[in-house]
Amino acid sequence: MSVGERDKMAAGEWYCCLDPELEQLRQRARDAVHQHNTMAPDARGSMAPALRALFSNVGDHVFIEAPFHCSYGINISLGPRVYLNAGCTMLDSGRISIGEGSMLGPGVQVYCAEHHKEVPLRSRGIEIARPVVVGKDVWIGGGAIILGGVTIGDGAIVGAGSVVTRGVAAGATVVGNPARLLPPSGKR
Repeated sequence: MSVGERDKMAAGEWYCCLDPELEQLRQRARDAVHQHNTMAPDARGSMAPALRALFSNVGDHVFIEAPFHCSYGINISLGPRVYLNAGCTMLDSGRISIGEGSMLGPGVQVYCAEHHKEVPLRSRGIEIARPVVVGKDVWIGGGAIILGGVTIGDGAIVGAGSVVTRGVAAGATVVGNPARLLPPSGKR
């Protein structure tokens, strides 16, 4: 039995993103995102129905501002009371899990896909997906970028505009590009 590109993507192996099945999944996500982004706010509520149905898990009292974008949606899990401000982008070729009470500022971007470094393979659509895990009660400031393979611990803070390339400990505050640890308050 041959392993399909979707299976390879889910397993964190190199896969071809130009696969027809993956394109169908992305089209389904584009349709759900379009519904979310174009519905009147009163009709949409906290999240458009098609977007809610697309995600792997949505806790109670989740709110996603428009506009929003995701690649697949099926790899996104949102805990209770998660808030995504306007302009968030989630390229969810890998699993994205956001814990209870976490807040993402406007324009936060989460990128799970990493394209191949060798030009011939990259030009054929070869990439790998790395998961992103955001713990509970995390605050990610506007315009921050979270790269694949990153885990952000409970209660952490990511400063606006930061580029997070490696894990962030629970309760830590990181800022900058690349994001670096800030000393505890009063010890700067």
